[in-house]
Parts: sequence; C-alpha cells; structure tokens
Amino acid sequence: MRKLLVLLLFLLTISGHSQEYFPKNDGVKQSFKNYTAFTNATIYLSATQKIEKATLLIKENKIIEAGTNVTIPRGAAIIDASGKTIYPSFIDLYSEFGINKPNARPSGNFTPQYDANREGFYWNDHIKPEYNAYENLNYDSKGAGNLREVGFGTVLSHHNDGVIAGTGLLWTLNDFGTNADRMLKDKVSQHFTFSRSKFTKQSYPSSMMGSMALLRQVFHDAKWYAQGNASNKDFSLEAFNSNKSLLQIFNAGDKLNALRTAKLGDEFGIKYLIKGSGNEFERIDEIKKSGATFIIPINFPDAYDVSDPYLAQQVSLSDMKFWNQAPFNLKILADNNISFVLTTSDLKETKSFLSNLRKAVLYGLPKEKALIALTEAPAKLVNQYDKVGSISKGKLANFIIVSGDLFEEKSTILENWVQGNQNIIDKINPTDIRGTYDLVFDNHKFELKIDGETSKFEAKAVKDSINFGTKIQFNDPWVNLVIKNQDTTKANFVRLSGTFSKDLMQGKAVLENGNETFWTATKKVTEVKEEVKKKEDKKEEPKAPSIYAVTFPNISFGNEIKPKQETILFKNVTVWTGEKEGNLKETDVLIQNGKIVKIGKNLPTSGAKVVDGTGKHLTAGIIDEHSHIAISNGVNEGGQNSSAEVTIEDVVNSEDINIYRNLAGGVTSANLLHGSANPIGGRAAFIKLKWGYAPEEMLVKEAPKYIKFALGENVKQSNWGDNARNRFPQSRMGVEQVYEDYFTRAIEYKNEWDTYKSGKVKNKILPRFDIEMEVLGEILAKKRFITCHSYVQSEINMLMKLAERYGFKIQTFTHILEGYKLADKMSAHGVAGSTFADWWAYKYEVNDAIPYNAAIMQNEGVKVSINSDDAEMSRRLNQEAAKTVKYGNVTEEQAWNFVTLNPAKILQVDNKVGSIKVGKDADVVLWSDSPLSIYTRAEKTLVDGIIFYDLEKEQEVMSAIQKERAELINSMLDAKNKGMKTQLPKKKENGHYHCDTLGEYCKESHYKYN
Repeated sequence: MRKLLVLLLFLLTISGHSQEYFPKNDGVKQSFKNYTAFTNATIYLSATQKIEKATLLIKENKIIEAGTNVTIPRGAAIIDASGKTIYPSFIDLYSEFGINKPNARPSGNFTPQYDANREGFYWNDHIKPEYNAYENLNYDSKGAGNLREVGFGTVLSHHNDGVIAGTGLLWTLNDFGTNADRMLKDKVSQHFTFSRSKFTKQSYPSSMMGSMALLRQVFHDAKWYAQGNASNKDFSLEAFNSNKSLLQIFNAGDKLNALRTAKLGDEFGIKYLIKGSGNEFERIDEIKKSGATFIIPINFPDAYDVSDPYLAQQVSLSDMKFWNQAPFNLKILADNNISFVLTTSDLKETKSFLSNLRKAVLYGLPKEKALIALTEAPAKLVNQYDKVGSISKGKLANFIIVSGDLFEEKSTILENWVQGNQNIIDKINPTDIRGTYDLVFDNHKFELKIDGETSKFEAKAVKDSINFGTKIQFNDPWVNLVIKNQDTTKANFVRLSGTFSKDLMQGKAVLENGNETFWTATKKVTEVKEEVKKKEDKKEEPKAPSIYAVTFPNISFGNEIKPKQETILFKNVTVWTGEKEGNLKETDVLIQNGKIVKIGKNLPTSGAKVVDGTGKHLTAGIIDEHSHIAISNGVNEGGQNSSAEVTIEDVVNSEDINIYRNLAGGVTSANLLHGSANPIGGRAAFIKLKWGYAPEEMLVKEAPKYIKFALGENVKQSNWGDNARNRFPQSRMGVEQVYEDYFTRAIEYKNEWDTYKSGKVKNKILPRFDIEMEVLGEILAKKRFITCHSYVQSEINMLMKLAERYGFKIQTFTHILEGYKLADKMSAHGVAGSTFADWWAYKYEVNDAIPYNAAIMQNEGVKVSINSDDAEMSRRLNQEAAKTVKYGNVTEEQAWNFVTLNPAKILQVDNKVGSIKVGKDADVVLWSDSPLSIYTRAEKTLVDGIIFYDLEKEQEVMSAIQKERAELINSMLDAKNKGMKTQLPKKKENGHYHCDTLGEYCKESHYKYN
C-alpha cells in the first residue's frame, strides 16, 4: 500500500512542476497536491544541528517543517524512517554536468593562428566571458543519477574552456522537471583558468605566464572600456564587466598555481574561489596566508603496482608519498581553518566520491566540517542558502535518506529527494532474506545459503557437501533461483520462481527436462555458534596509517623543517674574495644574520658554529646569468612577436629538483630568462636558490629589472617547420623592423599619456593602459635592462646601433658567440657579454664560435660572464669557468669572477653578492679543493647565511630516501594484497627548458629523485 501511495505522489508532483500558466494540450490539466511525512528519523537540519526521532514534512517541492513535534496533516503519505538518517543533499560548485559542448578543433600540424577569428569580441579567442552555460544545456539523466547516488542534489555547471570561460548556472538534479524547473540561478559565477580554449587555434597565450599577462590586460581593458573610452563595440568586455558581481571561480589546480591565482586576485581586489588539486597541504602556510576559499577534489591516487622491482624504480618518491599523504589534505586544511567546499571533479568515476569522502574522515577530517563543505558552505558562496544547504522551513525539499551514519562504510544512501521528487537508490526498508534454508523440490533436499548485501544477495545450494552453482534475483516479494547441475559435459539448469513471506519461499520449479513441480525453502533457526562465528569473523575496523612527513618541497631531498639562518665561523680556509684583496690563505670568515660580518685571522668562536676549512676553499656563490630552471609551464611565450607583458616572476617553480642540484654545484643565484621564441621576449626573474622556500621568498624583489630580447634563427622561426613560418618577422632584416615598430609605438604611447596627464587638452579621452607598452617605456627610461640572445656579428651590431638611436644601451648580449669579432664595439657601447665556455656548431649560426671568445672580449674591456642556459651545465659552471684558463690564459681569479662577481655586476647586484666582502649577503660555498678543479666538490652551500646544501649530510639523506621508498613500496604491496585498486607504475616527466623550448612542457626527463 505504501508503494502505491508513493507512486501516486510521483504522478502528482510531476504535474505540479509544470508552469501553471502554460496551456496543456496533451491531456487534462489537473494537479493533486499532498504532504509527505518522514517519521522517526535522525535528521541533520544542518551540519551542526541534529535531532533524533524527528519528522520531516514536505509538500510539493518545499520543506514545510522539520522537528520532534511536527503535526502531520490528515491524508499525508507517511514513510517510516526508523533507524535512518536524513541529511541536506550535497551541492557541487564545480561541474560540467549537462553542458552541451561544441566539437573540439581538429588536431594536427596546422599553421598557427595569430589573430582572433571573431569580430565584435575581444582580440583574443581564449577570452570568452560572453559564454553562458545556461544557454548551452543538455540535461543528462544518467549523469544526474550518478551524482544523486553519491548524495548530490544541486550542481553549478560551467564549461571549463578558455582563460576566461564564461558564466555558470546553478541547477538541481531533478529528472522530473524541465530546465526551467531545475534552474535556481541562470548566472551565478564567472570562470577562469590558466589554459587555452580547445576550440580555437589562436597561438597566444602558449604559456602560463602568457595566460596571467592576458588576464591582467583584460582587467585593465575592461575598466577602460567601462569608462566609455573605446570607439568600438566589444561584447566580451561588456560581458566581463557585467559578470563582475558574480562569484569568481578560478580553476588553478596545483598549489603553486593556487598561490599565483590568489596573488593575481589581490592585484585587482578579487577574492577568487579557487579550484585546487588536492596537494594544498604541501604549501599549507602559504595557502593559509592567501586567505582564499577552495574547491577541493577528493581524487586520491591508487597505490602503484610495485611488485616488479624494475618497474617500481620508475615511480618517484614524491608520487609514492602523495599516495600516502593525499587523504590527509582535507584534515590539514580543516586544522588550519582554511575554508573549502568539495567537488566530484577530477574523479574517474563519480561513484568513488563517497568512499573517498569516508576515507578523508577516517584520516582526520571532522564529520561536521565535511558536511559544511557539502551543504551550507557552497550554498552560502552562491547566495542560495535561502533555498538549499540545510533542512528548514521554506527551502527546497532536497535531502538524502541514509541507512545510518553517512560516514560509516556500511551505510548506504537509500533515497535522494530533489525538489520534492523521490529518487530511489536502494530500498528504504529492504526485506532481508539472508540466512540458511532447507530447499526441497522433486524429492531432492538442498541446503540453501543466502548472504551478501541486501542490495545484492548471493546464494549457494549444497547437497552432500557438493556445491551447486547458484544465482539469485530478489525483487520483493519475487524470488528467482537458477541452480546448475554437476554434469560437466553439458549445462543443465533448474529454474525456481516464487515468492518470499515470513521466512518461507515457495513457488514453481522447472526441471532440467522441462517438467514442472512445486518447491519450498524454509529458513532454519540460527544457531548460537553461527552467531559467535560471525562475530569472530567480523572485519577489523579500518584505521588510518601514519602520514609521512611533508617536506619542503615535498620531493626527494626536501627538508622536513625549512632551514634557518645560523651564525657560522669558517676557520683556516683559503678565501677567494673576488675583490682587490685576492685569495687569502688560512683565513676566518664569520657569518651572522645572513651577512658576512668579519674576515680575518684567529676570529673568536664564541656562539658560532665552527666549520674547519683547513685545506679547503671558500668562495662567493656562483651566479648563473642565463638560466631556465625553476620555471613552471613554459619558458617561451611565442604566441606573438613581442611578449614584453609576460614575466617569469609569475611562474617561479620552487619545486624544481634542479634547484637542489644547482646548490650541489655551488650555484646560489640565477637569472631566470624567458626563451628566444620572439624578438621581444618576457621579463626576467632574479632568484636566490632557497631550496624548500616558496617562490615569493626566492625572488630578489629589489634587484634591477631585466627583459629578454632575441636575435637570429629562433625568432625568425628558421627551425619551427614549414607549417609554422607565418609570423612576422621571417628575416633578420624583419627583426630590426620589429624593434623599430615597437619602440616607436612606445614613444607614441608615452606622449599620449603625457598629453593626457598635462590637462592641456579639452574633452580628453583616457588612453588605454597597455602592459606591453609600459614595459617598453621602462627600457626607454633606462629603468629596465635588456639581455639579448645573440649569435651573429651583423645582428649584434644592428641592435647596439638601434639602442643608441633610441637613447639607451643594451645591458648584456647572452650567448654572444661571435662577440670576439666586434668586442671593441661592444666595449665602446658598454654592453656585457655572457657566453658559453666552449659550445659551438650546434646550429648553423654558431659555426664561427671559438673557445677563446670570453678571453678576447675581456681583453677588449667587455664585462664577461660564463652562463649555462642549461640545467645540467649549471651544476658545473665552476668547470666551465676553468676552461677559460686554458682557452685564453686568463688568471684563475679572473676565471672565477666569470661566474661570481662579473655576473653580479652585469645584473647590477654586486653590492649584495658576487664576492666575499664584509656587509655582503652570506651567499658562499665551501669547496673541498680549488673551485676550478675538476675533482673539487661543493661541501656546503649557503644562501643568506642558511645552509641549503651539505655534502656531509647527503649520504644520510640518501639513506633516508632509500628507507622511505622501501617502506612505501611495502605499504603499496600490502594494499595490493588486500585487494585495493592499483595503478601501473608511471615515470614522472620533468624535463629541462632551453631557449628554444616551445609549449608548456619539456621533453627531457630526469625523474629518479623527484
């Protein structure tokens, strides 16, 4: 009777959701409205308010009342929910559910597209704020069912495509209505990513720093447009400005990207709701300081199948640790009072959401905070808490009925009600037929055992200790059994169908020969010893493992505690000062508060950590003037012939293992340069190699600012392939015209602003703020300095003359392998040369390179440094410097200055670093022998008085890494043996960027210690 009543309610609520003022031409228009009451339930009105033996009363799509003293109206359908728990249904704020996506552009080797395809919209096709998800819907009943099965009733859907991806809508997972019924708010959010759109070929941006620069320019342009300064119509900027009042959601992903997102938001006064990736715990202090709220996926990785020791070697320690640590992420966020909501996004299968949620709770996430993150918090973020997010009067009847505590593994979601519509997932009060029966048919007697779950029973028929293959189906009260005989030569079956009632099954049996007979199965009285056995066989309660220490960074050689400054006294060491004092033997150097405070003999040791330097050498740390390590997602922004608007400072990667490797080679600072894909590249970042510190802590913000220019084959796309050669310039002559054009425009831009600011012109229109022109203006004003990728004499000469025409000088020619041909002109111009020691003939324009280049340039008065442009070479720059002693007969001290004091002078930071001098930063290296020897090793590398590399402790660290790997491998093998899911070993690809690397990812991989 109750089932018929619920079915009748279904029919009534379906008609109730149609628009009342719409005509109905396919039948009669009658609406029967009634109440439904759920009694004797445990109800979570909210995450923090629970009531026992309570009643929930709903009518149509709304909650009427919930409490312990609810009056049930006459005629209401009553559902007994004894032993059940009712929760508000969940809300997912990050979904692409129901979005009707266009066809992706074809893949293949196509000619790059440099201009936008659309007219009347923004100049970049990856900016699409005008896209509205609510206009592109295709409700997916199957997908909705999958989400309802894990507790969701409401989702925020959007199209995750493009740097600005348009707006999202909030709607319910209601199969019984139309989109008009489901939609709670058509525009609720505006969405951002760092990724290009899949539906356009436009080349820019081609890197993360390009995406960040593009976003900044959009903000400036939108403000300028809103003030009425544009002469053209731009539907994209109009939509962007209109969407500013919406919730701003940024799909950042990785924790470093989350920090970049928060920083970008701070620039423009926006608090983004940041979609993370689940690794936020790895930078928890910085994440907390950001003050951001996060959308967190719970896609915990499966254990790796490491049973093959050779394949196991491919799995990095960081991936092994992440398997152990990832389920603790939500606990750590909660412990640090970081606001977050949860999403099914990034899951391979939606059905794994509940098991992962329970795992997070097992690993320490408080249940209350888990519920808040699924109900109240998302509802408030979208300003819809008056409709969803809790169980209270007047809100939508969106709730789930659970067999017990939601977070217990044995509990199941039985029903999910969305806008008053019942969705049955499992029977709310299922008939339990489990037990042992006496089965009789055709004068045969079997023992029938039924076990399994109430949602899926399993059966086994036994006679004379012989097990007969048995299948069972149960749809209360109907039962069907199929029993296979024991004849292995042919397949014969007995088919039983009947009903179940009060411990008795009975019905008709069809035998192997087709004859029919009657069958019965009578339940046996459960024996006490069987109950005892069940208790003995009861599974142990699952327990969370211990978390492996999170290190900084969270890969091999990371530090459990960030290293701190120490007071250190180096005794009796040979000091390479790099200054006029030269090399001082048997000398002491005192380091305190990150500075070099004393140099002399027999310095007192009180309060200092003493390092015996007898027979060893102390030098200033190596400075790599041209490096591409520690950069995230692209070293080139080659989508345009000028990318002055981008900056490497946006994408410093503190997790790059090459930082540690460089420290092991005595490098303490690096000038991170944009690549050479275009004549005007991006801005540089000067960093100190503070291993384990955050990107912002590595940046030397007070250092003079630089930008990368480039000449030669790369910028004219000589080696890009025939299909890619459609961007200006395509010749060395064209490169010069690019510079002429941009500097002329920069002057015009400055004049326009000067005129505007002067106030002399009436009816003045505010000029457009152009980041690219602002940067070029800094060059003209001698506030930003050019490092130029260069090879060929004629081009080098051209750029010096061009700079002189525009009233500035080039600061550095890097590579400069034909510098020896015009060293006198370089000296006269005042430009430095940062070169290779002996690289040549690796491409055509390098054919004239000679290893005497550095010495010849120095002899002509050019400030010379030796750089790496390579993550491997940078580890042995000391040896590269030593080559100049052989090729050119420079003194050892001069050679050493090529990688210390000279690059410091070229980068204009020699007042802080580059030599050992009282008052300078304590960036020093202790070597086991002369720093120019091929046998020497860096024993200690200090940056700002902090020991970041210590050879003495390295073997201990290596042993700890090996021990940690072994423990994690054993844990993964144990997980496999317990039947848990595993994945095949994967090699983590971490390549090296070079000047000509295009795209966001590298090709070369060095994975062993990542």
